[in-house]
Amino acid sequence: MNYVNQFLSNRTSMACLTAWFLAQFIKIIIELIIYKKLDFRRIMGSGGMPSSHSSLVCCMAASVGKYVGLDQPLFAVAAVMAFIVMYDALNVRRAAGEQAKVLNYMMLNWKDLKPEMFSNELKELLGHTPIQVFVGALMGITIGILF
Repeated sequence: MNYVNQFLSNRTSMACLTAWFLAQFIKIIIELIIYKKLDFRRIMGSGGMPSSHSSLVCCMAASVGKYVGLDQPLFAVAAVMAFIVMYDALNVRRAAGEQAKVLNYMMLNWKDLKPEMFSNELKELLGHTPIQVFVGALMGITIGILF
């Protein structure tokens, strides 16, 4: 069996990809409902509801726990990784997004002194709110257990 077939036959890998894709697809649907805009760039974008990062890592942890047991070191590694990723999404990347909002506002209102090197707007949608992380985590755990 080649590497691609091995990867595609790995239920944990497929569950994780499904959890990530579903979370990203839901973002497109939410964007369509709220803003009446079909934006397929959201499929690869970060931020928004639900957190695809949380969905993927929680699915990984749930799936690993299901197959090897909750008392195994491999599950502990997956669970710790999930908590690190969710902490980052909730705190570090969210703070960077908030800073980007302030900097974009400053640049917009800088008027005549605005240097050309700062002409690109910073990406503000980087992190997640607690509810976005929670919904992503819940979705990932459910997919990991059911897959």
